[in-house]
Amino acid sequence: MKKYLQSKEDEMLLLLERLVNIDSGSANKAGIDEVGGILKSEYERLGFTVEVIEEPNNGNNLLIQYEDTNSPEIIVVAHMDTVFKVGTASERPFSIKEGRAYGPGVIDMKASQVSLLYAVKALIANKRTGFENLRIVLNSDEEIGSPTSKDLIEQQATGKKFALIMEPARKDGSLVTARRGGGEYSLYVTGKAAHSGIEPQNGISAIDELAHKIIKLHTLTNHEEGITVNVGLIEGGESVNTVAPTAVGHIDIRINKAEQAAVLAKQIEDICGVSDLPGTSLRLEGGIDRPPLVKTDKTIQLLQIIKHVGNAIGIDVTDTATGGASDASFTSVAGVPTIDGLGPIGGDAHTEKEYLEIPSLIERTELLASVIEKLSTKE
Repeated sequence: MKKYLQSKEDEMLLLLERLVNIDSGSANKAGIDEVGGILKSEYERLGFTVEVIEEPNNGNNLLIQYEDTNSPEIIVVAHMDTVFKVGTASERPFSIKEGRAYGPGVIDMKASQVSLLYAVKALIANKRTGFENLRIVLNSDEEIGSPTSKDLIEQQATGKKFALIMEPARKDGSLVTARRGGGEYSLYVTGKAAHSGIEPQNGISAIDELAHKIIKLHTLTNHEEGITVNVGLIEGGESVNTVAPTAVGHIDIRINKAEQAAVLAKQIEDICGVSDLPGTSLRLEGGIDRPPLVKTDKTIQLLQIIKHVGNAIGIDVTDTATGGASDASFTSVAGVPTIDGLGPIGGDAHTEKEYLEIPSLIERTELLASVIEKLSTKE
């Protein structure tokens, strides 16, 4: 398969350039659907059926499998959205320099979309098996927590033997076998406005109340247990000479174990349920909605298979844990052995320096195709 993929490298890079140069931030439905339309056509030309799950506000989600397949055993998940605003693609379009490709979303995860497609193409062109054993979910909203696709992914994962998640490999090439879970809250505080010079005694500061809450929330952090509570963004007030009538704090939550979620949620609700300043009111929204990806015995068994496949084609496969979230949480909580980071190698995701190591595009596509074939071989 390697020779086939090497012959297609220019073609793969052209498709990658086309995808990167489409703005597809999570709020950009038109852009995501344009990316989805390109990929839909590519898979349909290979004999796959593509079901479009229409979303009125977010981008549409796609369910893909080979037309003659009844019960595929492998679920593959790859997201089409990025974190970048409209106009970013025209400001810094796809480019190549010194063996690296650059552009918004190039590694997270448009290179993975190309890699997945060409792994399928390589299996078909080389008359190998495995492509017919895939249930592919291309989702539109991973970067904002997968609100429209979470249930879809969990539903499609049910009964599958393996889950392969196409987030990029780490900078050192490692796959991901453990991730922290988490979620987000927003705490809205209402106080009472007053002129801070003329009648400050008549005001009740929402910012003051929020400050009390921030201190209490941050005490819930326990690094030894892998629990992090971070009020990372605050807003409030109307002017510098007005006692602030409103304020809001946005809270990021990270956990290492699923059983931590309920306890931590109760602690947060208790803190945010009672005012420190009489006369203020509080409203808490959000929750802990992404379970952790836990490295189980079955995960280790799947990793060993991937390592053996890697050794056979000259790739030393390593794995790591990361604090970042992904859709691997949803396949894992469905009880499916899950490996993440099966995309190409790159780094600096979500920044203007985001890059793909171009040689890894062929290498990791060959690995992915070989893993799919191995997992589909009846022994």
